[in-house]
Amino acid sequence: METTMWTVDKDVDNLVTYPQIIEAAEKLKGNEVVAFPTETVYGLGGNAKDDGAVAKIFAAKGRPGDNPLIIHISNLGQLEHFAVNISETAQILMETFWPGPLTLVLEKREGVLSEKATAGLSTVAVRMPGHPVALALIEASGLPIAAPSANVSGKPSPTTAAHVHEDLDGRIAGIVDGGPTGVGVESTVVDCTGKYPVILRPGGITREQLEETVGKIGEDPALTDSSQVPKSPGMKYRHYAPDSPLYLVDGSAAAIQQLVDEKRAAGMKVAVMTTEENKGFYRADIIIACGRRSKLETVAESLYDTLRSFNETDADIIFGEVFPVAGVGEAVMNRLTKASGNPIITKNL
Repeated sequence: METTMWTVDKDVDNLVTYPQIIEAAEKLKGNEVVAFPTETVYGLGGNAKDDGAVAKIFAAKGRPGDNPLIIHISNLGQLEHFAVNISETAQILMETFWPGPLTLVLEKREGVLSEKATAGLSTVAVRMPGHPVALALIEASGLPIAAPSANVSGKPSPTTAAHVHEDLDGRIAGIVDGGPTGVGVESTVVDCTGKYPVILRPGGITREQLEETVGKIGEDPALTDSSQVPKSPGMKYRHYAPDSPLYLVDGSAAAIQQLVDEKRAAGMKVAVMTTEENKGFYRADIIIACGRRSKLETVAESLYDTLRSFNETDADIIFGEVFPVAGVGEAVMNRLTKASGNPIITKNL
């Protein structure tokens, strides 16, 4: 399959009538899949009403079919067609954070969406992305768009069109290049079907922001207990992993350096994932800084690009620093823990 690339300037006055947007929207109407930018990461979109289109998403990603997809909309009028019994809490969250990096799990109206898109569940995960290109594409298609991240399943999520092209060229109909994304980590997923909202996946909207808006927020036990099965789309399997094994270290830079020295003495090529503040401290074969520790938003923004950068090296092992689990740091550590797949090393000197 030939993958078409469309470059779109997000500052165009009327993106809905932009020729590239119209052409990409026609692909979606024809039940093809198209990658597009959101404010979090690039999504891989298809007609959420059509089984065939949704099957193409799973096939392109190599994603297990029991993993539900997030449905993307461009206006609230679309929501009433496939969601019911929307709570007052959910409505407040929509008014406060949409368009933006927040996904809400709601009760599903039966018989509208592809059962493949919702993995046969009685609920549906929905968000309205805060990116002008995404909103224009969805609006031009006239469809609810099912869209996970536009990468091969298990790899770091894409924050540029080049990342998407690297993973999915020849496997999808097209890629809309709207420039690099901003937030860098996926949307926060909140279940609004119970007595009070529950965070199923930390992301671009922080726990603190949610609690300021609606009060008490619960948490999916799977976020802290690996024996539990996560309920959120995109959290059921290992994700975000670089090619080389990644070990997170809860300890000082000196403690991490000791681990580096031990592995290098054993003949291994060792990489360190650090921050701008600490990168001058380490002596390793590869050192890559991932934003600034003093501003964790920069770490989130560059996280996936950093993880992909290690794939361009021949490192045998990667040691990574850990971050405070507060604000967007909660989402950063959630993704790093998934990327590692190994127990965090606690090491003090």
